[in-house]
Amino acid sequence: MSLDHELRALAERGRSQAPAAVQAAMQTAQQALVASGLAQQALRPGQALPAFELPDADGRLLALSALLEQGPVLLNFYRGQWCPFCNLALRALQGHLPHFRRHGVQLVAVSPERPDHSLALVQQHGLAFPLLTDAGLGLARRCGIVFTLDEGLRPLYQAWGVDLPARNGNGSFELPLPAAFLVGRDGLVREAFVEPDYRLRLEPDTALGWIDRHFGAGAVPG
Repeated sequence: MSLDHELRALAERGRSQAPAAVQAAMQTAQQALVASGLAQQALRPGQALPAFELPDADGRLLALSALLEQGPVLLNFYRGQWCPFCNLALRALQGHLPHFRRHGVQLVAVSPERPDHSLALVQQHGLAFPLLTDAGLGLARRCGIVFTLDEGLRPLYQAWGVDLPARNGNGSFELPLPAAFLVGRDGLVREAFVEPDYRLRLEPDTALGWIDRHFGAGAVPG
């Protein structure tokens, strides 16, 4: 089953269970985020990925420069452990991890959540790639993908047990758009996926197609 199929099934279950008022509030916020044009302002192919040094789930710092010394990077932004769509996407990436490694591409995921939540995700899904904490969303902001959760949704999130200011440890309701950037060893973005709809994510097979195009047999090394 493709990731897209799983995501759509999850979204449909959510729609069938949510009260009409909740669905309306979420749709209104979603439409406003799309209309903001934020996705069109994000980092694009040909631009340099901002340098970073962020802690992983064990608190160890990992720098972009060190990653690029080993090969190209597929950098994924997700919202947090609390998001079931993020969980599905990360699990799908883990399932394709051998394929990424076979192509010499390093898989890295980034969220604003504290490392303890990242560690819970690693243990829950047996993830064998780094989950980094972008405290304060500094990296996501430089990539142009930060937005503030609609005020109408904040009481809903609290009712669902999702305390964003506490989970992220920065007192804000900011989140990154779901996004993925394929970056060559020169630090330049080769491909980008930026989606204002949190229910949609980069399909791993699409990412592998990108990798074949840029770094496969006959391609100029990245």
